Amino acid sequence: MNLVLLLSTFSLFIGVLSEEGLNPGIVNVGAIFSFNTINGKVAKVAMKAAEEDINSDPSVLGGRKLSIQLHDSNFSSFLGIIGALQFMETDTVAIIGPQSSEMAHVLSNLANELQVPLLSFTALDPSLSPLQYPFFVQTAPNDEFQMTAIAEMVSYFSWSEVIAIFSDDDQSRNGIITLGDKLAERRCRISYKAALPPDPTAKRVDVLRELDKIQMMESRIIVLHSFSRTGLLVFEAAKSLGMMGKGYVWIASTWLSTVLDSFSPLKPEIANSIQGAPTLRPHTPDSKRKRNFMSRCNQLSNGSIGFNPYGLYAYDTVWMIARALRLLLDQGGKISFSNDSRLDGISGSTLNLSALNAFDGGKLLLSKILETNMTGLTGHVQFNQDRSLINPSYDIVNAVGNGQRLVGYWSNHTGLSIVPPETLYSEKPNRSSSNQHLDKVVWPGGETARPRGWVFPNNGRELRIGIPRRVSYRDFVLLVNGTDKVQGYCIDVFLAAIKLLPYAFPYRFIPFGDGHKNPSYYELVNKIKSGVFDGVVGDIAIVTNRTRIVDFSLPYIESGLVVVAPVKKISSSAWSFARPFTPLMWAVTAAFFLIVGSVVWILEHRRNDEFRGPPKQQFITIL
Repeated sequence: MNLVLLLSTFSLFIGVLSEEGLNPGIVNVGAIFSFNTINGKVAKVAMKAAEEDINSDPSVLGGRKLSIQLHDSNFSSFLGIIGALQFMETDTVAIIGPQSSEMAHVLSNLANELQVPLLSFTALDPSLSPLQYPFFVQTAPNDEFQMTAIAEMVSYFSWSEVIAIFSDDDQSRNGIITLGDKLAERRCRISYKAALPPDPTAKRVDVLRELDKIQMMESRIIVLHSFSRTGLLVFEAAKSLGMMGKGYVWIASTWLSTVLDSFSPLKPEIANSIQGAPTLRPHTPDSKRKRNFMSRCNQLSNGSIGFNPYGLYAYDTVWMIARALRLLLDQGGKISFSNDSRLDGISGSTLNLSALNAFDGGKLLLSKILETNMTGLTGHVQFNQDRSLINPSYDIVNAVGNGQRLVGYWSNHTGLSIVPPETLYSEKPNRSSSNQHLDKVVWPGGETARPRGWVFPNNGRELRIGIPRRVSYRDFVLLVNGTDKVQGYCIDVFLAAIKLLPYAFPYRFIPFGDGHKNPSYYELVNKIKSGVFDGVVGDIAIVTNRTRIVDFSLPYIESGLVVVAPVKKISSSAWSFARPFTPLMWAVTAAFFLIVGSVVWILEHRRNDEFRGPPKQQFITIL
């Protein structure tokens, strides 16, 4: 009974709103956000400022007034759906939002059916395909570009593996899937994915459970893709576990830059927990108009929250709709709505579904939105054929002290650069590795040198390295009596080679032999074939029967085999060249001289007159 009363009240409320929407001088636009979030707060201020600017200029909508109706979803997909249904019953021409991608997947189906454009600058899930959701438009760069930027940062610093921590919702999960694809293109990979409950439901115990696992792993490159509440909780827990010190690398997605921009100065406990973490921020070119607007919005918000780029995208999104509406009206289009005939036959329900109105000019308005070509607060605004914004770019900032430090830029045009992207658009794209540059980054622990990015894992199997337990020539390999310490020339070469490896190499030495006599090296090598050892280090000669069962490294010690020959001192002179010609060699040379001449005579004298005559003449001819 209470449910019926609630639904009846809901239908009555919708009816009242519908009557207000019938005013031909008012153009209704809905907005669905969680207004208690950072982006929700700045979006509310920015959208109202845009509404005020549009309505102050009668030429924008031809004398009509724009009315932005706000609905607070309060982190609830259910309340977001209720808000969308309310807007659909009040002759709403477009909806700004929703804030989350999981809600966008649901509301996009509703927008498709009722042909109401849905524009969002925060639901940036790469899987929200325009083919499946033609009436959904992302008015900020989607997370595919952000993940490409992170992958290029990982490749730039020559790391091969990362660990991904993310909120287990559609946007974060699909963003990490995209990151995996972008890393694979650069021969890198995600070694572990740590999923946390969706924001803001994650608890400290959930975070600590995952961080305990990560501490035991090899990779020290951690990508954190979440939202502000969960993200700050992860950093605070990591700080308490000592995971914000030297050797660790934390790369945060754009959520951290919104915190840095919106709260300045930061609380000391927050500033201390995020020290050295690079993060991305959507790049918006500097302009006088942008600076004036941000100053104005700080006054509108009474300084309660600083402005971040998503507030600028909110302002431009409202103007995008207003300009598209003006083009629609200029081309003779009308703002009219009609009932969906498929809903007329639904009966037996107290839901007033028949009041849902389809926007007759929805397709035309959508096409005008996608034809947007304007200069907004975020720079030049225009869509590609795949509906992504042209020239997406990001600032790369470093959390240092109580603020942030710019270390470079990323753009889809040239990749990583220390030059603002807008100055490079006139040049030819150059994504070569030699053209990628960033300023020095201050990493966790205050380090400026590039962290190695890995450690020896605590949860992996150590490689078993056999060593001969010799009683002679112990300078090569020596097991110190009464200890596990191993030293010697061969051991030094082995350890020096390990330091050059770009990945972890856990191992332990296992002595082979009784210590009373030198062990059999053939048996030692054969232990690798049988699986007892993973490798062997020592002064092991490379001989044929051993090469048949194992692979050897390049030799690093001379074998000691030599050829002994007598040495005779001979004085040098001008006739030294004749010394190899001994009397016997001279005799053999003369004999062959005569034999060759005789053979020629035998072959020629029968038919060649020059080889005939008296014997004396023939002998001379032979010579």
